[in-house]
Amino acid sequence: MERIIDLDQAAAVITERTGPWLAGGLEVGQMTWRDGTVQWPQRIEADRTLVRDPDSVGVLISGPADAALSVVLFRGGWADVDYFDGLDGAGPIPAFDISSAAAFGARLDEWVPRVFGDLGTGR
Repeated sequence: MERIIDLDQAAAVITERTGPWLAGGLEVGQMTWRDGTVQWPQRIEADRTLVRDPDSVGVLISGPADAALSVVLFRGGWADVDYFDGLDGAGPIPAFDISSAAAFGARLDEWVPRVFGDLGTGR
């Protein structure tokens, strides 16, 4: 898989946003990693030190009314993003052409309000 995104930088982007998400009433799960050098089926690890060559990093964000956002970013520049907004909206969110950790952060800043509403107003 082509290396477009430094996943450690992407993890730092998630970490930067965790405080505001928690302050807004969300729960943020532990980041998960997948090692690109391990034979299939690849294990998902919560401990980054167990992953020599990460090809994905993921996080699950949960909120009120069972709302959830699952994001798995791949170093090739795309993400698997699925959501349930706690009401009647659910499904995948297209996430292609992510060119950097900063671009990933900008996408997170779009996806979180889409699923959980304005965290400053409690929806």
